[in-house]
Amino acid sequence: MGLRERLAGRRVFVTGVTGFVGEALLERLLSEFPDTQVVALVRPRGSHSGMARLERMTRKPAFAGLRERLGREGLAARLAAQVRVIEGDLASMGELPADLDVVIHCAGEVSFDPAIDEGFATNLGGVQELLRAVRAAGARPHLVHVSTAYVAGLRSGHIAEGRLAHEVDWAAEQASAARARQAAEDASRSPENSARFREQAEAEHVRAGAQTVSAQAEAARRAWVAARLVAAGSERAQVLGWTDAYTFTKALGERYLEDSHGDLPLTIVRPSIIESALAKPFPGWIEGFKMAEPLILAFGRGELPDFPASPDAVVDIIPVDLVVNALLAAAAASPPPPERPAYYTVCSGFRNPLLFRDLYDYVRGYFLADPLPRRGRGHIGVPEWPFAGAVAVEAKLRRGEKAVEWANRALAHAPRSERVRRLAVDLERTEGRVAFLRRYSDVYRAYTKAELVYVDDATAALHAAMDPADQVDFGFDPACFDWRHYLQDVHCPAVTQVLRRPRDAAPARRMARNLTAGEGVLAVFDLDGTLVSSTVVESYLWLRLADGDVGERARELVSLARALPGYLRAERRDRGHLIRSVYGRYAGADPVELARVVDEVAADVVLRRVKPAAVRRVREHRAAGHRTVLLTGAVDVLTRPLAPLFDEIVATGLEVGADGRYTGRLLSSPLVGDARAAFVDHYARRRGADLSASWAYADSLSDLPMLRTVGNPVAVNPDVALHKVARGAGWPIEEWPSTPGEPRLMVASRAERGLFAAAARARVAAGGLSGSGSGGSGVVRVEGGEGR
Repeated sequence: MGLRERLAGRRVFVTGVTGFVGEALLERLLSEFPDTQVVALVRPRGSHSGMARLERMTRKPAFAGLRERLGREGLAARLAAQVRVIEGDLASMGELPADLDVVIHCAGEVSFDPAIDEGFATNLGGVQELLRAVRAAGARPHLVHVSTAYVAGLRSGHIAEGRLAHEVDWAAEQASAARARQAAEDASRSPENSARFREQAEAEHVRAGAQTVSAQAEAARRAWVAARLVAAGSERAQVLGWTDAYTFTKALGERYLEDSHGDLPLTIVRPSIIESALAKPFPGWIEGFKMAEPLILAFGRGELPDFPASPDAVVDIIPVDLVVNALLAAAAASPPPPERPAYYTVCSGFRNPLLFRDLYDYVRGYFLADPLPRRGRGHIGVPEWPFAGAVAVEAKLRRGEKAVEWANRALAHAPRSERVRRLAVDLERTEGRVAFLRRYSDVYRAYTKAELVYVDDATAALHAAMDPADQVDFGFDPACFDWRHYLQDVHCPAVTQVLRRPRDAAPARRMARNLTAGEGVLAVFDLDGTLVSSTVVESYLWLRLADGDVGERARELVSLARALPGYLRAERRDRGHLIRSVYGRYAGADPVELARVVDEVAADVVLRRVKPAAVRRVREHRAAGHRTVLLTGAVDVLTRPLAPLFDEIVATGLEVGADGRYTGRLLSSPLVGDARAAFVDHYARRRGADLSASWAYADSLSDLPMLRTVGNPVAVNPDVALHKVARGAGWPIEEWPSTPGEPRLMVASRAERGLFAAAARARVAAGGLSGSGSGGSGVVRVEGGEGR
């Protein structure tokens, strides 16, 4: 009898049908085994039931041939007639049918470095739940468990099929893994770690306020817990002789089945590295990145200069359709006696070995013949590996990590400009490449150390026992194909096709467009650095120097130059303190005279320094019926020229004393950092506005809380820190250029120029914002948000 006849009329329960192997297995059952009933475990997701998810899955490329043969309606009918869905997952499978003949357990955690508790919960706990559900149903099926060849662990030489030789207590390890999360959570809350997380958060986000610092510190704590659990899994696995937590937990899942399957027939199938299909459902079919694809793509992009592998080590790769065929053959075979489980290793290294140097040569040859395109600049060249060894590769990687660390530190103190933001983007890409190399070097290092060959005698015997026609239709002999053909004509074209598709010109950076008209929407704008190229210090100078005599101006400039270093430190740590310090200099000023200076002198400077793009955006929001709000730390009198642009302006008010002059104190705490977010939230509630539909525009990391409050945040000419956050979050990033030839501060007399230049030089010597005294024009330049 052939496989189709052996499985006809039988009911097969499959887990993991939405995974790589499970999807290929389901397609094969629907295509070739119409008389076999399938029971599929599928977890509902969102509003989609388990059956709805399967129906959506049949629209994927793997089922294209079946759709063409049966038609969409015919495929839907086949699915409904042949497949029954059990809604559940590996934590809770629900009630299974009692008449199951075969169970093919494909589901599992396939990440190399899961958190130790999650790895055990899936790869061991899932097997335990499967046995519980089968016994609760009263079924006596043949259990076919999909494991991995790498359960053999860190060994050398030939690895035979059969029960693993180890004495590790799966129950003790599972219990320890379950306690690991609580232990990590407790350790993360120690005073020492809490202080460290807070200090790290303050170093990066102190300008945004205490609430943001707290949120970032808690995020850092959670990340620390996650990393600790991953490290716990990796370290425990390697100390016991496995490459990582994946192979460790899969091995203990096997041992549990061996100890607990009782009178149920048990077959364990151990594939090696599963890659794209050789022939079915079509050559090159693959979904997602598996083990080799990230490295192949990185090599093709010229980003993998070397790899810590021995050139003569065996790379054991097997196409996914050969694995599926072996599963079907094992499921159709006579069940083994319960006391003697069957073991099959589906691999290539014993009968059709691929050495690492051959893999390198074939992949490099593919890219040399057909290199990846470099958008607008020809093609990407590929490196030539020296195979320098793990020590040399590690040293090079550490140098790269150190260089990125130094560059990040330097960039954090660079003046704000579009060029600096471009450098930040380039550095992010470099950092991502280095992190990629670090991750895959760490993940694969243990695999490249394990110089072993998997023996597949039992698997070869299973193949030989099949009907000759089945050997053609469902064969899994790894000697049936040539590696050069598979890698250069099948696999590499499949994994690189997405990078070769014709693409339009590089898309413009995501912009804030298509403003939806409607009431109940806020558009909140920052002033300094966003609408205008100015700072709090420069705004102060506009007002205090615009109408004074020569002596007053000189004294003020010299005094300000002395204070600038302190102001700069305050800007980095506490913007509220900066505002209080600068505005304290208004003490004794006449409010009426200051208003006159604004109306007669400074108004023209302010309006001509408003960025044209900012004006257009404000008008677009007003045309859409949105309520426009200017939220700024600038002194309120200076915002008077901007009143026609906005529905409301919220600025800093100064206290007036009994003598009718400013006292230098604020009327209320400045709205900076978290306070801005709280104000926007309260303002929206009072106005009945919908924050999820509202907009905010700002340029600094100190405005991060406000930006996170709305549904449409926009980073405008952002500093490096905000630029990084915006890119990571996918927020629009816009460049609003300053007006060419915009006016600076004021024209000085010939006698004043020397004093002004001296003050500017003092600022530069103090390490502050760059400025210059222009002897030719007599203009004192106190630059703004772009730090030019």
